[in-house]
Formats: sequence, C-alpha cells, structure tokens
Amino acid sequence: MPRFRAAPEDFQVEELPLYAPDGDGSFLWLWTEKRGIDTAQAARLLAEACDLPRKEVGWAGRKDRHAVTRQAFTLPADRESRLASFSSDELSILDARRTRGRLRAGQLSGNRFTLKIRDVDAPQAAAAAGHLEALDRRGLPNRFGSQRYGRDGRNVERGRRLLEGGRVRGDRRQAFFMISALQSRVFDEVLKRRPYDALWAGDLAVEHRSGDWRWIDDPADYADAVDRFEISPTGPIFGTKTRRPRGEAAALEAAVMAELDLPTVERLEPPRGLRLFGDRRALRVRPGDVTSSYDGAGVFTVGFDLPPGSYATVVLEELFPADLSEG
Repeated sequence: MPRFRAAPEDFQVEELPLYAPDGDGSFLWLWTEKRGIDTAQAARLLAEACDLPRKEVGWAGRKDRHAVTRQAFTLPADRESRLASFSSDELSILDARRTRGRLRAGQLSGNRFTLKIRDVDAPQAAAAAGHLEALDRRGLPNRFGSQRYGRDGRNVERGRRLLEGGRVRGDRRQAFFMISALQSRVFDEVLKRRPYDALWAGDLAVEHRSGDWRWIDDPADYADAVDRFEISPTGPIFGTKTRRPRGEAAALEAAVMAELDLPTVERLEPPRGLRLFGDRRALRVRPGDVTSSYDGAGVFTVGFDLPPGSYATVVLEELFPADLSEG
C-alpha cells in the first residue's frame, strides 16, 4: 500500500510569502525551517527565547507537524539580540530582516509542496500521473478534509460548544480555530453533495483572476469559462455576513446547516468577543507548477503549489483514491 509521511523529509512545505521584508521597521521577519513541530509550537519556542507572550509572535499560516517546513514569523525587533544564542533541534532560523508590519493569518500567496509517496508500484504510479492530468483539467476539490477537524472530530465539537456557550475564555486565536473547524465541516458537506466543476442556476461563483463574485442565472452562459478554469462555484464559510446563493445551491446549504443543527445566518450569534463574519470559498482550485517522477523502485515524487487554505493531503487522496496510508 502506498505510504506518505514515512519520514518528515518526505513531506516538505515552503511558504510562498505575500511580500518580502523591506529591511526597515519595528518588527523582525524570521525565515525558519522546522521539523517535527507545528507552527504554534515553533511560535512558542521563539516567544520563550525572546521573553514574549506567544501572541506577540506573528505568522501567516499553520504548517504540518510531521514535515519539514519553511515559513516566516515576525516578532518585535527590539528582541533581536535575544535570538543570538537561540538553538533548537526542531527549529532553525535561516534569515532575519527588519520589516514594518506584523505577519497576520492569511498573509501569504500560497505554499509549495514536495512530497514523496513510498511503496508505489508501476501501475499505481501511472494511474497517479493520469490523475494529475485530470486535476489540471477539472481542478482539485477544495475540501478541507478530516485533518482539519482534529482527532476524532474533536475540533468540530469544540467549535460547536463555543457557539452554544456564547463566550470565549482564553486564547481567541485558538477559539477561532475551533469554530473554523466547524465551518470547514459545513463546507465539505456542501462540496460532497454537488459537482465542483459545474455551475448551477443561482450559484454565487468566483472569477479566479479578479476574485470578483458573479451571480449565475444561466449556467450555459459560462460553460466555456468553466472549462477554461476562469470561474468556479463557491461554498459557504458560514458567518453573520456570509453571502448566500439562490435556488438549488441555497437549498443545499440550508439543508446542511440544519442537518448539523446549526442556526441560520439570521439567527447566528457568535461568542462574545469573537467576530465571525464568514466568507465564500471556491469549490475547486488548480494546483500550480505541477511536477512528478517515479524512480522505478517504489518512490513517486510530486511537487505543486496551492493557494492559502488548500491542502496537500487532498491532492494525495485524489492521486491514490483506493489505498493510502500514513507513516
């Protein structure tokens, strides 16, 4: 059976920054490499080394623990001298520069993945290469996947309890992460029940190049644009200001919310102290700069870029839909 994450080096991720540090300012931009720890743990190491609250360490996106990843952090520049003696087996600082702004969640253009899948035979490698061609043509279903829900779906249930409790206690960033797991579950359920590469009448679609929204009255008017990957349907990231589609798409989204025992947008009351505006998310994305190779001895290597918030594990599930194990 094909295996991924047999070793951290088999799952490599490089953050694609939204902008480069300008060399001046009151923050320190750190380019790091971590191995075997997640982003929050890396931020904690930096905070402890600089005698800072963890919330003072900024980052753009969470990265896998079972991986070798390169990503940026920011912290107040007046703590730079404290990093001179920083040493960790799990985290290395590759570069440090001044910058004017603190990194915030989502401030990245994407991620570059290089993944090795082991115990792959020749027919499986050929099939995976064929699936890659399909992803280039139809796109990747932009689901979050079960890894987003936490072990045994615990993050989803914690998010539900936060919504029901009406108050956030402790780390707001952690609270938002739990609720976002519940939002992810809703989106994935909607995606599961409809085609991701075709428009419905009433859809609220997104134009990929501009990011503009477009209401769809007659899907036939946009068939060529869908084929050219210029426009795609969207699904809900529920919140108080989430834009909603019409017709069949609206009925599907309402049904999923009801089945998961969640309130409608009109009745949604976020926990006190936590904004929950919501958003729309494309039902598909196109992996960029795709490469693949097979060494003939069981190792299939694939490389690709994904936009922020899209998951490499979903690509692997599409490439090896029958059997894939971790570890």
